[in-house]
This record gives sequence, C-alpha cells and structure tokens, in this order.
Amino acid sequence: MATEMATNTATDQELTIWEHLAELRGRLFKASIAFVIATAISVAFTPQALQILILPLGGSIPQTIYPTETFVVYFRIALIGGTMLSMPVIVYQVIRFILPGLLPHEKKYLYFLLPGVTICFSGGVAFAALIMLPVAITFMQGFLSHIVQNQWTLDNYIDFVTRVLFWMGIVFQTPLLMFFLAKLNIVTAEMLAKARRYAIVATSIIAAFVTPTPDPINMFIVMIPLYLLYELGVVLARVARSGMSDETGQLPDNVIQQ
Repeated sequence: MATEMATNTATDQELTIWEHLAELRGRLFKASIAFVIATAISVAFTPQALQILILPLGGSIPQTIYPTETFVVYFRIALIGGTMLSMPVIVYQVIRFILPGLLPHEKKYLYFLLPGVTICFSGGVAFAALIMLPVAITFMQGFLSHIVQNQWTLDNYIDFVTRVLFWMGIVFQTPLLMFFLAKLNIVTAEMLAKARRYAIVATSIIAAFVTPTPDPINMFIVMIPLYLLYELGVVLARVARSGMSDETGQLPDNVIQQ
C-alpha cells in the first residue's frame, strides 16, 4: 500500500500544470460530447416529458403569451433532460480527474458515488413529482380562487416545476454526502448525532427555501423527509466507520494520525 501511494505521488509530481490542464480539457470534452448526445435523445421525448410535467395541473392547460414561448420551453426541457441523462458520465469524468489526488483506500469509495448520485437524484425528483408538487399546486390553484382566476403561463410554470425538481434532487444527496464524509474521516456518526438540533433548524430553513408555497402544510411535507434523510445519513456514517475498521482490522494510517 505504501509503495502504491509513493507511485501515485511520484506520478502526480511528474505531471506539469499544462498536462493537468490538458487532462481537464479532455475530461470536459468527453462530458460535453455526452451532454450533446443526451440532449439529442431528450429532444425526441420532450413532448412526453412536457405532458408529464403538466399532470399536477389536472384539467388546466398553461397558456403562452409570447410567440416564442413554446419553443423556449421546449428546448429548456430538452436541455434539462440532456443534463439528467448525461449526469452519470459527467460525474464519472469528474471522479476520474480527481482520483490521482486521493489515497488508494479513498479511491475505491468514489466508485460507489456514480450509481449513488443517480439513485439519490432520481429519488428526489420522484418525491417532488409524485408527492410534493401535486399537493403544492392544488393548494396554489385553490388559493383565493373566489377572488382571482389562476391562469399560469407555460414558461413560468415549467420554470417553477423544474427548479423544484432540481433542488429536491440535490437535497436527496444528503445521506450520500454524509456517508462519504464519514469515509474520508471528516465527520463521524457521533458528531452528526450530537448536531441533531442544528439539523432540525437547517432542514426547516431548507424546506422553507425549497417549498413553493408559504403554508406550513407543504413545508412539513418537505421538512419531514429532509430530516429522515439526515437520520439515514447518520446511520450510513456509522456503517462507513465500521466498514473502515472491518476491512483492515484497524483504521487507515491517515485516520490514526489525525
């Protein structure tokens, strides 16, 4: 293990700044190609994606008020779909770029990041689409409906929905992030458990930011899963630390030194 670490260190020292930039350019090029291909595929399924996104509206159909609004929304959805489809490749290229700077025992854990990011992000999007948005949009449609007529434009509605889906996908990465921070010995399950009171405050702030409506019902619909994600992260952090001990019978050298 020490020989492998020395070899990696020597290899990193031999690379010049221009070689690092050349590798970064290559990684970005591959990620860009994946994004272009994924977007081209997404274009073919954009009408179906749009129909799914407007399902929470029930029988209502959003209107357009600008001549180019339909085209702008169409290609925005295609770009979002391309980003989601190409995300595994993009994450993989980022991992491959930063791998030389990590210790051998740290590298293997990052290979779990690729499917983990995809699964967690998809879980957040599914939660927002199936549970959060239907409740929130129903509330907003009925709010002051006896005074005003809610007729949303397609551009504003899709912008609102996609932002909610994106941020819920990001927030659902919390357990995965806590797991890898524990693997890298940055946090421990004990530290996270003691910080529960702060986690409650943090989840309420995040819920208030992500929740599309100001009512407390929708806020709690978001806040409760966020806190459960934190508790799941505490469990995963404990599993991560126990796994570090089980693999070698003791903690890695860099962990002991810290």
